[in-house]
Amino acid sequence: MDATLSAPLEPGLPYPLGATSDGLGVNFAVFSANATSIDLCLFDPKGRKELRRVPLPECTDEIWHGYLPDAEPGLLYGYRAYGPFDPVHGHRFNPNKLLLDPYARQLNAPLRWGDGLFGYRLGHSKGDLTLDRRDSAPLMPKGIVTADAPFNWGNSRPPSVSWEDTVVYEVHVRGASMQREDLRAPLRGTAAALGDPKFIDHLMRLGVTTVEIMPVHAFLQDRFLIERDLRNYWGYSSLSFFAPEPAYTPQGPNELRQAIRRLHAAGIQVWLDVVYNHTCEGNEWGPTLSWRGLDNASYYRLIPGEERYYINDTGCGNTLNISHPRVLQMVMDSLRYWAQSYGVDGFRFDLGVTLGREGTGFDQGSGFFDAILQDPVLAKCKLISEPWDIGPDGYQLGNHPPGFAEWNGAFRDNARRYWRGDEGQRGAIMDALTGSRSLFDRRHRRPWASVNFITAHDGFTLADLVSYNERHNEANGEDGQDGHSDNLSNNWGVEGPTDDVAILETRTRVARSLLATLYFSDGTPMMLAGDEFGNTQSGNNNAYCQDNALSWLDWNQAQSPEGRELSAYVGRLTELRRAHPSLHAQRYLDPAQELAPGMRRVEWFEPDGQPLTQPETGAALGLRRATHGRNNELDITLLLLNPTADPVTFTVPGPELSWQRALDSADLSVSDALQESTVEVQAHSVVLLATTFSAGDAQ
Repeated sequence: MDATLSAPLEPGLPYPLGATSDGLGVNFAVFSANATSIDLCLFDPKGRKELRRVPLPECTDEIWHGYLPDAEPGLLYGYRAYGPFDPVHGHRFNPNKLLLDPYARQLNAPLRWGDGLFGYRLGHSKGDLTLDRRDSAPLMPKGIVTADAPFNWGNSRPPSVSWEDTVVYEVHVRGASMQREDLRAPLRGTAAALGDPKFIDHLMRLGVTTVEIMPVHAFLQDRFLIERDLRNYWGYSSLSFFAPEPAYTPQGPNELRQAIRRLHAAGIQVWLDVVYNHTCEGNEWGPTLSWRGLDNASYYRLIPGEERYYINDTGCGNTLNISHPRVLQMVMDSLRYWAQSYGVDGFRFDLGVTLGREGTGFDQGSGFFDAILQDPVLAKCKLISEPWDIGPDGYQLGNHPPGFAEWNGAFRDNARRYWRGDEGQRGAIMDALTGSRSLFDRRHRRPWASVNFITAHDGFTLADLVSYNERHNEANGEDGQDGHSDNLSNNWGVEGPTDDVAILETRTRVARSLLATLYFSDGTPMMLAGDEFGNTQSGNNNAYCQDNALSWLDWNQAQSPEGRELSAYVGRLTELRRAHPSLHAQRYLDPAQELAPGMRRVEWFEPDGQPLTQPETGAALGLRRATHGRNNELDITLLLLNPTADPVTFTVPGPELSWQRALDSADLSVSDALQESTVEVQAHSVVLLATTFSAGDAQ
């Protein structure tokens, strides 16, 4: 450290961006098109005292850079940027504000809130047009220079899981283990706990192939939440695109790498939920922490002619300007870093429509899509978009380019309406069960592009979906008005907890049927962590700020008889899905194709066994699917669905086959050969029949 206080800063190189150690010193490089100069600031090991401030000596193609001889990994640093403070024209430079390097790979501490973080004078009559001269360094986290090869992966290899075989489990790092009483307290709530053998065993019993981890990028604890004694739990407020959240990795970033290595060893892939559509700096009233102070006019989309204000397609105050080549480069560099340095197998893009926006709106051929799909590293990853934002024409489900999968909100809504008992839903559930063909069967896309889900982090859990008619979000401090008001839910007679045996039985049946619909549909199934054992959030459908037992997984519930039974049921669903290729088509093929006499690829039936001709009338229906399985035999399944309040007797359609009753969601003990030509399906339930077939079997 002493040598770095006196060594002159050499010109260095403009690439790579960030702070890069070469063993003899550290090269610093940061982008700003509109700054007049940028200072490098060095700090003591605790980040409390600024020890040196020196201008970066060179600027090449809008990259400011310098090389510090003898500097080593572990050095704490930040930047100060000089330029016009002219918010009306989009410039918000203020050298009094210490700025986090957008490429910082590790942070030393969390941010401490104070008025000095704002580039303007809070409370002044001219608002954000006034310059604040307080030094923000005491409040700011500092970047830590890291080594190039911080982790030994040994002979670890990422698991090979095809899209067709993928089963996803969406999970929150902290919530997964905060109530794991069998873990040592320091491990609870950390990334390391994701690699715990008991947790991995649980995933294996469920048949999970992939964990989708909610945001792990370092994020901001919003001031308005702190003032309410709440916390940003979900983490969709990025402070850094390269550094992991310090609270999840108290022993350093290798905690996350170790967990990923252990998950890989079990054959489980890891996806990250990433937030590149906006940053934590918010709109013109937000703090100056990094990108705003380095080059506000380049990093953010501003309203043309009114550059004081931000385009807000995200609903979070600002929108990252992905159309700018250096901003796009930052996103691509970040993705590549997580894929290569952490071994991440895939990425789910929050508000993916925002990333695909150009000046004319959403574009399948946007720079973002083009860049990622041709990248030799990222094109091999699994890529999933949340296909909406709040901007113009923001709902783009089914309109992403080939190579991307999409969260299918239509599947969620169709399944909920159908099993709630709404009228006229057969056509919608038919489309959902066959991979939402109306949305995805274009440009040679495959059914896996439809990521099907019943619940996700945003909204009710499965247990709450069948227990509440209304949201109960009062704990969020917004008078219960936040979150979705229309949840397509049903409490089945009582709002919330009840001891009524009949109501509890109905709730259980509906939950099982929703899960069966999820796992027996074409497409990629995704389950919310905790749904497999009845985890509840007490009716809160927007628990983004509830970093407490309301949101954390209740592992005591997982060990209850009901929790164990439901988890075993989920494991059975995934087992059946793997065993029967007819339950998850690999391609959109002609449903009317006859694979054997009297056996089409996809056929729909009324309960009386006759072909279905009027999808929009009635409720119960049968779906028979056939596909080529092992030994050139046909794998055939017959799925019988009854969303009504009364039992329905189904007649099994011909040809006559030797059916096995593989699943009855109303009676989990049933698994036998079908002896009759009829099947009674109980209220709110499904039955799955399965068999193999060859031409000689038909009668």
